[in-house]
Amino acid sequence: MAGMELRQQLKLTQQLVMTPQLQQAIKLLQLSRVELVDVLRQELEENPILEETQERQAAEAPKEPEVTEPTVEITSKPTENEAVSGVAEVDWEKYLENYANQAPAPAFRPGSDDLPSIEATLGSKTTLSDHLRWQLKMTIVADDEERFIDLVIGNLDADGYLKEPPIEELAAEAGLDIEDAEEVLKMVQLFDPIGVASRDLRECLLAQVEALELDIDVHNIIDRHLHNLEKRNYQAIARDLGLELEDVYEAVKIVAGLEPRPARNFIVEEPRYITPDVYIHKVGDRYFVVANDDGMPRLKISNFFRNAMDANPEAREYVQNKLRSAQWLIRSIDQRRRTIVKVTECLVEKQRDFFEKGVNHLKPMILRDVAEAVSMHESTISRVTTNKYVHTPQGIFELKYFFNSSIRRTSEDDIASESVKNQIRAIINAEDRRHPLSDQKIVETLRQKGIVIARRTVAKYREMLGILSSSKRKKYF
Repeated sequence: MAGMELRQQLKLTQQLVMTPQLQQAIKLLQLSRVELVDVLRQELEENPILEETQERQAAEAPKEPEVTEPTVEITSKPTENEAVSGVAEVDWEKYLENYANQAPAPAFRPGSDDLPSIEATLGSKTTLSDHLRWQLKMTIVADDEERFIDLVIGNLDADGYLKEPPIEELAAEAGLDIEDAEEVLKMVQLFDPIGVASRDLRECLLAQVEALELDIDVHNIIDRHLHNLEKRNYQAIARDLGLELEDVYEAVKIVAGLEPRPARNFIVEEPRYITPDVYIHKVGDRYFVVANDDGMPRLKISNFFRNAMDANPEAREYVQNKLRSAQWLIRSIDQRRRTIVKVTECLVEKQRDFFEKGVNHLKPMILRDVAEAVSMHESTISRVTTNKYVHTPQGIFELKYFFNSSIRRTSEDDIASESVKNQIRAIINAEDRRHPLSDQKIVETLRQKGIVIARRTVAKYREMLGILSSSKRKKYF
């Protein structure tokens, strides 16, 4: 058995190490505009070297602002690795002197910052819980029943349903008998909006039938044939209930007027604002890509710390570290901006027909096509186009919208999948509602236009567009 021994060996290997500066650049590149503004605000708070410029441009047509960086005098020419890692020695005193003498970059911000936002002028909307508790105060009930109703209100979902916890748990917590709890729950279901606190759709609709004193046929259809209503199998309903088909149609019209979501009018949806990162302007026959810098904090190096470098060595080291961090941040923001503009210019070049004629002329394109054109990696293109929006003559789109798989055509070039979706939507919008087109009919219609596509692909695209199947789109009356 060989003995154990200690040895020292020299081994030379190569590995790619991401510097903190490179990690910061990649992080900034993939941030959305809103996230980037938050990061810049945080950097302004944490790095005393940075400050935001206050100068504004005259109120005229906005120009494409340029992010310039002061000249940095480097003692020796950096190697390629040094340029990436930022370890070259910098004459920071000269850097600050150049920065102080440089004119600040303009920022275009129309309007008055003193005016309140639109959101600040809006009144608060009454919530469903407040509306129900107000009705509870107007209702004479026992203490345990009041506790039970309050628990029910507190457990309603966004649509106004009581799906969990079970009513037995709420009754036990309120100290109420289960049979009494069922009766109290029926009383709550007659609060406004009628059907609130129901445990399923059937119970919700039946509460409305009772409150409105609707016909018994409507009650029976909801009570026994909700599944046939969903499938629009009106013949089965007529056979089981012994009704004429026309009577079923009339009852279904009434059911269609009931509210399946009691809390619909109390749902407060948060507005989703989209601010484009770039604009595409058409001037004559040419398209110009302009970065949207409006509302973006404009960073500069604070002159306050220039004298601090001469105070003592410790202060000088601290200021130099903060200066290096600020320099890399400004450089990374500038690089992010230039990259987005460069990628957008490539999209304009490759998708010119889209900007001229619309979505039906969108060409198939993948990340590799743009990556090869701008000499970048596909992962970089993916980061650039995620959560970035562009304002075009055709509307506002996410940059990822322009990347589509190809669909084969018989006599022309391949077409983008997004264009096929748009044509499917147009075909369905133009159909006869009494005789909706099946997926196979849509396949045949597209084939007449030279687009070869499978039926399952049509079904997939239809579902992505939020369009029901032909059996559920059919109008009987």
